[in-house]
Amino acid sequence: MFSKLDEVESRYEQVNMSLQRPDIASDQKQYRSLMKELADLEKVVVVYRDYKTKVKSLRSSKELLTAESDQEMKELIREEIRELETAIPTIEDNLKILLIPKDPNDEKNIILEIRAGAGGDEASLFADELYRAYGHYASKMGWKVELLSYADGNVGGAKEVIATIAGDSVYSKLKFESGVHRVQRVPKTEAAGRVHTSTVTVAVIPEVEQSEVKINMNEIRIDVMRASGAGGQSVNRTESAVRVVHLPTGIIVHCQEGKSQTSNRERAFQILYAKLQQLEEEKVRKEASDTRLDQIGTGDRSERIRTYNFPQTRVTDHRIGLTSHQLPEIMSGSMEILIDALSAHYQAEALKKQTSGS
Repeated sequence: MFSKLDEVESRYEQVNMSLQRPDIASDQKQYRSLMKELADLEKVVVVYRDYKTKVKSLRSSKELLTAESDQEMKELIREEIRELETAIPTIEDNLKILLIPKDPNDEKNIILEIRAGAGGDEASLFADELYRAYGHYASKMGWKVELLSYADGNVGGAKEVIATIAGDSVYSKLKFESGVHRVQRVPKTEAAGRVHTSTVTVAVIPEVEQSEVKINMNEIRIDVMRASGAGGQSVNRTESAVRVVHLPTGIIVHCQEGKSQTSNRERAFQILYAKLQQLEEEKVRKEASDTRLDQIGTGDRSERIRTYNFPQTRVTDHRIGLTSHQLPEIMSGSMEILIDALSAHYQAEALKKQTSGS
């Protein structure tokens, strides 16, 4: 572990020196990249240097204790030793966590897709509520949500919602939300008061730069149409909605929330690039079959990950066996109750694997 930490510290110094060079400062792309790397390295280096300082202090205190004859001073030194011996193992644990390999997508913004599944109208209603819950959580985190596409349900709610969420480390927080979310409650239309079960599917896709994915435009079909549903003045009057079809994969992206055909086209391609990149990453993961075992969930839409039981105000995440009775708070945006627990569990599992492999 300490050889890795020394390498990180050495790289930190190299990057720091590079940033002072005039040729780097004049290249904004390279400068931003190095600043980002420096910030990531600094998180480890600050803790490592604190660790080394405390280890050195502990060694000095033990030597001082041996040489000291005054009993009152000896007791003060012993107290300092006890504090250091308590603090050092905690810092070591933090360093182990900081050395866990990062998901390269963690810092990225995301495309969030929510679709009504089984349960008809009730599924559509919950799809809209879940989208709003993520929106409230994003607001708490200081993130920006931009709606790309919204398909209305038959009695309200949404058959499908697609949005982007941009901000600090969005994917790292929301990456475990992909899968089937099950809701159990009494529908408003149910006279007998029976509890119904419905589902919605959630997909969290990291955004990619267009340069990361190559598309043959001869394999693309673009359709334009009038936007549908309740909305502004452009709805049903101009052909602003855009549908992009990637013929080799059959991926279809539809965007209509923008006011112009151009903006909707740009957004549609933004989603398409991300979906194609996700397909490529899926192929890589399937080739390395054991990689899936390191994840809490596969991220597949067919996997049931969570149940929201409204009569009992209970939420259960089936992957980690977590149950919370704070359903109203979670649906109001306090999703950290679930998200932080998932992150902590994944971190613990990754640390366990790293320790056993070392």
